Amino acid sequence: MLRRARLNTGALGGGNYPITQLPNYSIRAQSGFTMIELLVVLTLIVVLASMGLTQYRHSVIYARESTLKEDLFRIRDAIDQYYADKGQYPSTLDALVSDGYLRKIPDDPFTKSNSSWQTVPAEPDPNNPTAESGVFDIKSGSDATAMDGSKYADW
Repeated sequence: MLRRARLNTGALGGGNYPITQLPNYSIRAQSGFTMIELLVVLTLIVVLASMGLTQYRHSVIYARESTLKEDLFRIRDAIDQYYADKGQYPSTLDALVSDGYLRKIPDDPFTKSNSSWQTVPAEPDPNNPTAESGVFDIKSGSDATAMDGSKYADW
């Protein structure tokens, strides 16, 4: 007499089925994603990409503004050192380079040129009115507006 082994577990639907026979579960093979699922995923990707691009653009502008602030600080510091050493302001920005106060005139990060800097002349010396006034201050040559609403030319 041949006996069949029986599976006595409730894992397959609670019944006693022979090992060779399983309950009739309808298993339907899905062959892909629906159009709605694809549209939802693509929409999420577009939203995340646009947020990332916006952050990237703001970080580029922020980096340029930081570079401009640093360049203005360094050039103004060199002008002050020149004045402290020589008792007069430099006649041009190139005098700062030729006398060793700067290695080179940096490029304005917004105009991408080192010739676009706007110089502010010093007040004439009342003791020597014929002397050249020289460069007292420097401003950016860009007419763009900063992220805080101020003009770069006013920094």
